[in-house]
Amino acid sequence: MKRHFVIAMFVLVSAVCTLHAESPNEFFFKKNDRIVFLGDSITEQYQYSTDLELYLTTRFPQWNLTFLNAGIGGDTATGGSTRFASHVLAEKPTAVTIDFGMNDAGYGGFNPAGQATFLKNTGQMLDAAREAGVRVALISPNAVDRRVNARFKRYLETQQQFYAPLKELAVKHELPFVDQYAVTRAVLEKLETAKANVKPFPDGVHTSSAGGLLMAHTILVGLHAPGLVSDVSIDAASNKVEKKACTVENLQSSATSVSFDRLDEALPLPVQPDWLVILPYVDQLRDLNWYGLKVTGLASGKYAVHIDGKEIGTYSTEQLAEGVNLGNLTSGPIFDQGRKVFTAINDKNSLVHQRFRGIVMFQAPDWLADVAAERRSAELNKRAKQIADRQAEIYRQVQPAAHHFEVKQQN
Repeated sequence: MKRHFVIAMFVLVSAVCTLHAESPNEFFFKKNDRIVFLGDSITEQYQYSTDLELYLTTRFPQWNLTFLNAGIGGDTATGGSTRFASHVLAEKPTAVTIDFGMNDAGYGGFNPAGQATFLKNTGQMLDAAREAGVRVALISPNAVDRRVNARFKRYLETQQQFYAPLKELAVKHELPFVDQYAVTRAVLEKLETAKANVKPFPDGVHTSSAGGLLMAHTILVGLHAPGLVSDVSIDAASNKVEKKACTVENLQSSATSVSFDRLDEALPLPVQPDWLVILPYVDQLRDLNWYGLKVTGLASGKYAVHIDGKEIGTYSTEQLAEGVNLGNLTSGPIFDQGRKVFTAINDKNSLVHQRFRGIVMFQAPDWLADVAAERRSAELNKRAKQIADRQAEIYRQVQPAAHHFEVKQQN
């Protein structure tokens, strides 16, 4: 009897663990996450991390997320491991992205001893995170652009060998890994082959705005971010509608026009003008920012799409019948709302950076140690409150509103 009870309990516990285990294809980030982006100067640029934040805020306007950036220029996995407790765990995160390796590999030939040190310190961070119950996404650095600097032709190959064990390390620790190096290298090689004057990493290492989007897209897709914002499909002939992640009311249709009111559950990413050059290399954001409109049953011709009375684009009957992605619009009321959210995020992140550099990293001289210790905690809390207030305002700004759509045949 006792043996049967033990076996039964083992089966029950195993079933519960299975139920609570994350699916391999489940999105890494979760509601109410407190997220820390950890890395070197590429992280401290607040390019890819801000784009990640923008996606998470616009796509999940009810998630109540907190974002902190612990990037330090020139840092390595050794530095990250040394400061992991004070710069990461002290912030009580629930999720962390770790992106080290650009400086660790040394910008020259392959160094086995350097790789061993890199892997040891990366492993120490992963162990510390697991012990603290913090989820980690491990990310390899972006590939350097060999078009920019002749010595990067060698370093590009060093990177591949140096980062190769990261995937195995992630498997060992049972956490997601994004091979950003492989994805960004493939994009850079396409740009090189096409002789395109597009430089996502202007100095070969650090990101432009377009490079930030390339990195964010790579990371989000690699972590299984959902691509759908919302989708509406209308048959003008039958006046019927199918919808996903939105509501549609007051539908009226004819052979030459359609109008309706649409309330979405989320906002699309506001595509910035300096992102446009990289869109062909990130699937035109179809896999990350699909805000769809499909209309069938219309007479042949050209149609103008209006949102709240403002024309935002023209499409052929065939394009509308196939379905168009309005997520990549760079004008209109929905874009304008997203752009304001983006501006508010950037403004808030200036406070995040000041708090990190000015207080978290501050080292008081020994003769001020007692005073600094007393004031540091209070100042950290004060700045955290300011950041939280800004974040709350961002969530107020990001809430979707109903919009009136009109699709009209042009004369």
